Amino acid sequence: MELTQDNTRQIEEIMSSMDCPKDFKCYKSDFDDICKATHRGLDAYADCCDPGKTTCEFQVPFGRGVFCRCPLRVYVAKYLKK
Repeated sequence: MELTQDNTRQIEEIMSSMDCPKDFKCYKSDFDDICKATHRGLDAYADCCDPGKTTCEFQVPFGRGVFCRCPLRVYVAKYLKK
């Protein structure tokens, strides 16, 4: 995936402000090895589309669904549509 300079700057800023238990595996794989999520308008959350597939400390159950609160995953879903 081709990232713009602004994307790269934003991603690096997000990564520097958080701890990732998976050592940023999604970033290191060029966002190919990433969970399925979609952004639906909530600034700090994305809809987790694989809630039963993996356990993740960023998953937040809500009603019948699950939200993802990983800042990097939310950014990728919102701006890179991946």
